[in-house]
Amino acid sequence: MDSIIFDLDGTLWDPIDTVKDAWNETILSYRPEEEELTRKDLEGIMGLQIEGIGEKLFSHLEKEEREKIINACFDAETEVIRKQGARLYPGLEETLQHLEKKYPLFIVSNCQDGYIEAFYEAHGLENYFNDYENPGRTGLPKGENIKLVMERNGLKKPVYIGDTSGDEKAARHAGIPFYYASYGFGQAESFEKEIERITDLKEMV
Repeated sequence: MDSIIFDLDGTLWDPIDTVKDAWNETILSYRPEEEELTRKDLEGIMGLQIEGIGEKLFSHLEKEEREKIINACFDAETEVIRKQGARLYPGLEETLQHLEKKYPLFIVSNCQDGYIEAFYEAHGLENYFNDYENPGRTGLPKGENIKLVMERNGLKKPVYIGDTSGDEKAARHAGIPFYYASYGFGQAESFEKEIERITDLKEMV
């Protein structure tokens, strides 16, 4: 192993309670008849790109209207996160301090442009990471973004750490090992190692 690439939501932090109100306010401003989203609703869309989010939350709407609402929600959540931050998993920063002494660290997340930057800005964690990527900037799926970060940084043997089956598939697509963060939002079937809390990484690597 020569590097570690992280997912963000459900792996490094839990943003749901911070952004839920922003999502609901935005949705209701477009469609007052919609029911408010719950925490469980938002857990179910973590790790999905905009098409998947639209299908899960707004299957009754036309594609164009879905994307308009979701993009507005993305803008609202990014602004809230930039100002307030969100719940970091316990021991995150001390774990990053430990890991960066051994390996370069990266983030690849299925998020909009500006979201990872808001995570950095709110919590002052930018210096721990060498690079990052997301489909909001590239238009590419997660597996391709992992490959892009690998190529850009000359990585030969990274591992990818995430919490969903989509993360598992992305790691396989990129041809690298997958470590499953079982404390996050999703499920995975096949993984090289299971992480029950972020601090486990201090003992593993």
